Amino acid sequence: MQLTQLNNKRNPNKMKAITMRMQKFSRPGVILMATVVAIITSMVVANATQSITTPNAAFISYNLAIGANSAPITPATSRSVLVMACCTTGAASGVGQVSLQHRPSNGMTWVGLESTPGAAITQGASSTAGTHIVYIDFSHTVDIRVASADTILIHNGADSGTRAVNVTLIW
Repeated sequence: MQLTQLNNKRNPNKMKAITMRMQKFSRPGVILMATVVAIITSMVVANATQSITTPNAAFISYNLAIGANSAPITPATSRSVLVMACCTTGAASGVGQVSLQHRPSNGMTWVGLESTPGAAITQGASSTAGTHIVYIDFSHTVDIRVASADTILIHNGADSGTRAVNVTLIW
């Protein structure tokens, strides 16, 4: 130990040289690490940008007389479509939604939630016209139904009164 201290006292520049050498070696290492981090960050941002897509949406409003059907609605094919609908008529107001898949010429497949009261899961698959999909009002008289193998519709089965209905499809 005394010999080391004696050597350092005789040659104080030796420690400076070691420190300078370490700084010179670490600078390229830091630049290399910064480059690697920048490349990885760029790759993550590029992938995130590619996977983000803006959804398509359709909003339709109807005023349906007693026993009336809306015009047929054709959901996007071969992909999941979120169908949200509500009845906005006074005490009959309610909301229901389903995730629906339109299988071209083979009908619809769906799963979702009926309107209150007694909200329950609704699910099924059908291409038969008139098949119930989901209730969208409080009294369970206004519903979305299968219209054909490729379309759905809104039906007002209420005993009295016109029903105002909004339907939103997102795909």
